[in-house]
Amino acid sequence: MKLLLRVGAWLSIVLIAGCAGNDVRSLANQPAVTPFDLSGRMVVRGRDEPGFSGALRWECHAQSDEIWLSTPLGQSIAHLQADADGATLTAADGTQYRATSVERLTQIALGWRFPFAPLRYWVRGVGAPDMAEGQIERDHADRLIRFTQGEWRVEFSYAQDIATMPSRLNVVSGDVVIRLVIDRLESLSP
Repeated sequence: MKLLLRVGAWLSIVLIAGCAGNDVRSLANQPAVTPFDLSGRMVVRGRDEPGFSGALRWECHAQSDEIWLSTPLGQSIAHLQADADGATLTAADGTQYRATSVERLTQIALGWRFPFAPLRYWVRGVGAPDMAEGQIERDHADRLIRFTQGEWRVEFSYAQDIATMPSRLNVVSGDVVIRLVIDRLESLSP
C-alpha cells in the first residue's frame, strides 16, 4: 500500500506540473493555453524509479488545473489541484501535500526534471511557444511527427490519417521515458 501511495504521489506531482509550469505562481506569465479536458493513460520510466502506469483525467484551465489519477483497474490514487495560490495533492487515504513550486518538489521526489509547461501544448500536437524547436519532422499532412524542444525529444502518433491531434506521445530525455495515450481530448470554454 505504501508503494502505491508513493507511486501515486510521484505521478501526481508530475501531472500537476505538466499543467502548472515551473512554479504555479507563474501561471499568469505563461503563454495562453487552450483549456482542455483530457482522459488517457500514462507510463513513466526513470533511471532509478520503478515503472508506473495509470489512468488520468486532466482538466486544464487558464488559471487552474485538476487531475485525477487511478490505477489501470480504476482504483483512485490521487486528486490534484493547482492554481495561482499553489498546488495540492490529496492521496487516496486523505493525506494532503501542498507546494508552491511543483518543479522543486519533483526534483526532490524524482531526482530529474520533467517538461511541465510544454506538455500543455504537446498534447495538442504543437510545440510550446516559449521554447525553441529543433529537428522538426512532419508527415504528408504537415502534422508534427517528431521534434526536439529543449532537452526533450517528442514523438507524435495519430489514430487516423485525417486526425489533427495526436493520440499518443512519446517524450524522452536521457533516462526518462514518458508515454501518454490520449483516449479523449475536448476543448473547454476559456
